[in-house]
Amino acid sequence: MEEPKRKRGRKPKVPNAESMEFQFTNPGPSTATAAANDVVSASAAELTEGSPSLPRRGRGRPRKIVKHVEKSPERRSSRFVESSNGDAKHVIVPDAPPSWESVARLVPSMDAVVKVFCVHTEPNFSLPWQRKRQYSSSSSGFIIGGRRVLTNAHSVEHHTQVKLKKRGSDTKYLATVLAIGTECDIAMLTVSDDEFWEGVKPVEFGDLPALQDAVTVVGYPIGGDTISVTSGVVSRMEILSYVHGSTELLGLQIDAAINSGNSGGPAINDKGKCVGIAFQSLKHEDVENIGYVIPTPVIMHFIQDYEKNGAYTGFPILGVEWQKMENPDLRMLMGMKPDQKGVRIRRIEPTAPESHVLKPSDVILSFDGVNIANDGTVPFRHGERIGFSYLVSQKYTGDTAVVKVHRNSKILEFSIKLATHKRLIPAHIKGRPPSYYIIGGFVFTAVSVLYLRSEYGKDYEFDAPVKLLDKHLHSMAQSVDEQLVVVAQVLVADINIGYEEIVNTQVLSFNGKPVKNLKGLAAMVESCDDEFLKFELEYQQIVVLQTKTAKAATLDILTTHCIPSAMSDDLKT
Repeated sequence: MEEPKRKRGRKPKVPNAESMEFQFTNPGPSTATAAANDVVSASAAELTEGSPSLPRRGRGRPRKIVKHVEKSPERRSSRFVESSNGDAKHVIVPDAPPSWESVARLVPSMDAVVKVFCVHTEPNFSLPWQRKRQYSSSSSGFIIGGRRVLTNAHSVEHHTQVKLKKRGSDTKYLATVLAIGTECDIAMLTVSDDEFWEGVKPVEFGDLPALQDAVTVVGYPIGGDTISVTSGVVSRMEILSYVHGSTELLGLQIDAAINSGNSGGPAINDKGKCVGIAFQSLKHEDVENIGYVIPTPVIMHFIQDYEKNGAYTGFPILGVEWQKMENPDLRMLMGMKPDQKGVRIRRIEPTAPESHVLKPSDVILSFDGVNIANDGTVPFRHGERIGFSYLVSQKYTGDTAVVKVHRNSKILEFSIKLATHKRLIPAHIKGRPPSYYIIGGFVFTAVSVLYLRSEYGKDYEFDAPVKLLDKHLHSMAQSVDEQLVVVAQVLVADINIGYEEIVNTQVLSFNGKPVKNLKGLAAMVESCDDEFLKFELEYQQIVVLQTKTAKAATLDILTTHCIPSAMSDDLKT
């Protein structure tokens, strides 16, 4: 069969030239912890429109060489003074020392910053019946009110043990994870030992900073064991791509250095209040000192969501794909008046509540009374505009919003209940182990982004089968429980001779019945009394096995490969 063409052009010559990197480090050179020594990164292919774009490197241009930066000399100012005999002398005068008032304001906040030690045990998505070897990492966090600690979600993802150490202490305290917000990359911890909370003043949150406001990032990055402080200013504020959560939320760009281990540390303003959480940085040969901070509106949404519901429920979305209405001919065809502005709906998520009231080609004029411009932006503070998805992300799951639309020259208003996003290929499985089902040596599983990354690496958007990528990028789930089921691999045995090369191919139907999800497939196979098991796959392939022989051979195959069960625990219930 002809090899499918790549979907997105040629693979870049220099892999990972552009990457948004998570910041957490792994202390210790042992092989058991080697996996965490590498900075977890996501290639630029994962960044969406909301991400800052980078200029391409010219073909004949030589690659930049990173040079060692020597220590800069002490800054001094000079002036001329006149001596007693009338001669002018050139005198070097050192700069004034830093203001101790600003230092004093920062000290209490620094005492609330803790070092987070985590042992991770990740699932093995390619061999879903087992887990990978555990590894360790260290990152930063800070104490807030209510005997709670905030850090990044990726710092404690797949945790088996979390410990915290305060500044100036030699004791590590066991911590409990209360909530993990995958989309916003925030996690909440607590410590049961009362000694941990003694003598510590919680960090207070400040308002959203303005551009050029000074910020100080405090944490425990690589390069030493003690606390580190880096300073900079707010460079940009817009809707950013959160790499870990595969979502887009409000974010701050700062020019302070954010290195591995800074993840989860607070960004503090000149008043000593927290204005954000350091969580990712941009690494590229053409840029320097670009770090990203989760701002206070996103942090407070996470905290209030937990306090309101007792658990993290996520950020709702308006489940539509939309098109800009900047072209005057398009606006004329849609029957819009010169003073009307908005965006045109292209597609609506079938699982979204608004699919019952909104229609394709409706023009969204306003959201909760805020008018939307033709480019999809809304007013945001003085002299600034931001994508209207910011208004949606300020809501909570289950909240209602009033949406005004233009349809067939009429203005309609709808009250819509907001919900979280249901993806056909989810970005995360919220800490649950991956599902699998085995029959006759065929390993069936449900596709997720984590599975694609396990199979094809971080460049999976170039290397994965084009059929799976098309569904990942463009397909929408038709129901809440729909999954994309594939034959992950074939464990070779006498019964499956000739099928050994089938790998990562979607299962469309079983014995003439469509496959909706993995649990449904397992139930149909287990209850099948027909003579043959017939699986119809993508690319017009079929797999046929004798029912009795396949079920009898499965036990021997499991024993050969040391697999404890033919299906994951979630499929047994």
